[in-house]
Amino acid sequence: VCPKHSLSDPNSIWVVVNKKRPLSPKSWVPKDLVKVNALYVNTPYLRSVAAKAAEKMFAAYKKDTGKQMQVLSSYRSYASQQAVYTGNDTLTARPGYSEHQTGLALDIDAVPRTCSLQACFADTSQGKWLAKHAYAYGFILRYPSGKTSVTGYQFEPWHYRYVGVELATDMRAKNIKTLEEYFGLPAAPKY
Repeated sequence: VCPKHSLSDPNSIWVVVNKKRPLSPKSWVPKDLVKVNALYVNTPYLRSVAAKAAEKMFAAYKKDTGKQMQVLSSYRSYASQQAVYTGNDTLTARPGYSEHQTGLALDIDAVPRTCSLQACFADTSQGKWLAKHAYAYGFILRYPSGKTSVTGYQFEPWHYRYVGVELATDMRAKNIKTLEEYFGLPAAPKY
């Protein structure tokens, strides 16, 4: 696949960040961060295009189900990622290697909080709806089940990454689950 956008420029909505592909520079900060107008646990900031898409997605979920979901985590700076990095490389990214630092990723939770940051989130109303509809808003489930050998991360049904409607829809149509596989990039199970 010939990428329409850069896979290495951190300003690109298609930037691929993983254990083999750090942000360059590792301390990069998006210039267009805005507050996401959605329920949240920690004040959510995303890049403008991703924030608008997330707001539409959250509103559509509420309209479809009468329920709500909320943002647990969104943009994290290099310093913030240093603070949350646990040392467990299948659970958290090292600073400079985190999708959260791109301003394009968010961790989503149910309202009220249920199965927060656990695989069982996939079985919640919110998790099921996201798996079915997130692509229509430009989001992909970044760390799908059974792909740890490719992404380097355990199944994270709460972690969604904005890539734009075009790419998300094409990945869904082709049943390709990861950015690495879609773009023919090497798997990144380890640093």
